[in-house]
Amino acid sequence: MGEGYKNCCTWWSSSSSSMKLLLFMVPLMIVASGFVSILGSKTSTWVVFPNHSWSSFSSSSSSETRESSAKESEEMVDLHSRMVMVGVQDKEEALLNVDQPILNKSSSPPLPVEAVQVQQSDGSVLEDGLKISMAETPNVAPMSESVSVPMKAMRPKVLTKLEKLEAGLQRARVAIKEASNGNQTDPQDPDFVPPGPMYWDSKAFHRSYLEMEKQFKVFVYEEGEPPVFHDGPCKSIYSMEGNFIYAMEVSRQFRTKDPEKAQVFFLPFSVAKMVQFVYVRDSHDFGPIRRTVVDYVNLIASRYPYWNRSLGADHFMLACHDWGPETSFSVPNLQKNSIRALCNANTSEKFSPMKDVSFPEINLRTGKINGLVGGPSPSRRSILAFFAGGVHGPIRSVLLEHWENEDEDIRVQKYLPKGVSYYDMMRKSKFCLCPSGYEVASPRVVEAIYTGCVPVLISEHYVPPFSDVLNWKSFSVEVSMSDIPNLKRILSSISTRQYIRMYRRVVQVRRHFEFNSPPKRFDVFHMILHSIWLRRLNVRIHNDQSGVTN
Repeated sequence: MGEGYKNCCTWWSSSSSSMKLLLFMVPLMIVASGFVSILGSKTSTWVVFPNHSWSSFSSSSSSETRESSAKESEEMVDLHSRMVMVGVQDKEEALLNVDQPILNKSSSPPLPVEAVQVQQSDGSVLEDGLKISMAETPNVAPMSESVSVPMKAMRPKVLTKLEKLEAGLQRARVAIKEASNGNQTDPQDPDFVPPGPMYWDSKAFHRSYLEMEKQFKVFVYEEGEPPVFHDGPCKSIYSMEGNFIYAMEVSRQFRTKDPEKAQVFFLPFSVAKMVQFVYVRDSHDFGPIRRTVVDYVNLIASRYPYWNRSLGADHFMLACHDWGPETSFSVPNLQKNSIRALCNANTSEKFSPMKDVSFPEINLRTGKINGLVGGPSPSRRSILAFFAGGVHGPIRSVLLEHWENEDEDIRVQKYLPKGVSYYDMMRKSKFCLCPSGYEVASPRVVEAIYTGCVPVLISEHYVPPFSDVLNWKSFSVEVSMSDIPNLKRILSSISTRQYIRMYRRVVQVRRHFEFNSPPKRFDVFHMILHSIWLRRLNVRIHNDQSGVTN
């Protein structure tokens, strides 16, 4: 045994210096390897959320950890306020990237802002890429081959109020998508919207509506004096301007007095009142209205940081007057970025379905809908189609030219005989013709729905109200101006079975067009607000200089 030990010592003494160094390093490497393996399980992982697809990148060995860390370092982009370090249990609080728009995919993107693009190490571009550290423990620097020095522990970033708002909106986006994919059970709701073809996706709509009720807050600027501001007509075809302003200002559920808690900001001016009190009748001078809007936006932009922060993207105006779009052109960012809720939803006049809201024109002669809602069953409707109205725009001229007093089935007249009720004629008709006038919107659309008459939309470039939620083709008929001569053939070709289906769907969607004071769930006030909510979900506001993403 002594000899063996002696030979061992002789072998060590005769080895080269490099061999000595190697054998000296072996125990040290074993210790270091164990240290790395202990820390390896605590190394931060990066989670990328493209299109809400959760995928993590983890390592199974120290070498893979080094490669992954190096690659992640190359891909890292400073996204300013969009980058948040959180614990795994807080991952829902993170500001995730915006998913595909909630709206109908047939619409085109509107905002004049560039989507965030992240250049990856392989040269590809990740749209709206966002990396969020999911570390529960302090970060550790990539281990070198000879030394391991832990970095100073990083504290989780405290979210700003704006970031918390955006995180809440992102949770809503995820919940809506999960509902659309059938990953959620329908909550118990006595007012749940019945499923059916009149909705593009009833589950997604219902979940979105519930999310709106849970968190949506609107800040109404208090600047401005009535009657132009904080006031509006509550009767006539412009009635929804005044009724919405009033309902919004007295709302305890959706209005907030704290702008830091608001997802959107309301500019409470009435275009109809501007036309009445600011515009000089028959002057053809739009300057006074334009200056009023410019002065108001300049005022709120100087007193509050919110307009300049987003360039108006989280602000909205509402107008049912024909001059609503023209009024918005007074301020470039109001037209380009802001949410414009308009009755005159004309795509040929720069209405953008992705960011703007189409809501119905409702002619409230008495300020109420009493006596306007309801009608007989299909079997008691003897007239195929009905319209009464004077010449107002090119479409009605063509309609009257071809059908005025020409057919007993297609009742088209400029003026009804004395003693004949307009609403009674609608209730006797299967289909009600709703041609556009000089502007695309017509109160006949809602009048038809109120009376249970299937609306026939005859218009050009018109976006029907709430078409982000409602599938109009399932409960209405769309006819182009060129097909007006073929009206009887088109309507007669609809089978009785299909007509009854359309009639029932009209009755089902009617509550979305009903005006109530005070408002009721799922009625026209809430549907307008829901459409604004949907548009707000499609943008992300942040505090850095780039302003907004869509």
